[in-house]
Amino acid sequence: MLRKNAQSIGDIIKQTLKNRNLESKVFEEKILKLWPEILGAEIASYTDQLFLKNKTLYVKITSSALRNELYMCRSRLVNTINQHLGASVIETIIFR
Repeated sequence: MLRKNAQSIGDIIKQTLKNRNLESKVFEEKILKLWPEILGAEIASYTDQLFLKNKTLYVKITSSALRNELYMCRSRLVNTINQHLGASVIETIIFR
């Protein structure tokens, strides 16, 4: 018997995560896993902390020279991360 208002399990999980404000934590974990792939292991090794808050990704970089380089290409990083995630998750990156 088919139901007319049936939802997929994926849609139900997404809605539940959104209702419980856990969606950003899921994306934060995905970003943590993607970070070395996007920047490369060498550059990612200078990263101390990453966290997501209000569509802003905060990244602590241990090298001031690298921080300046990443700051110059942050809009490209935002686009690359959002493409990997398949959604517009972050709007800006703040390097500390």
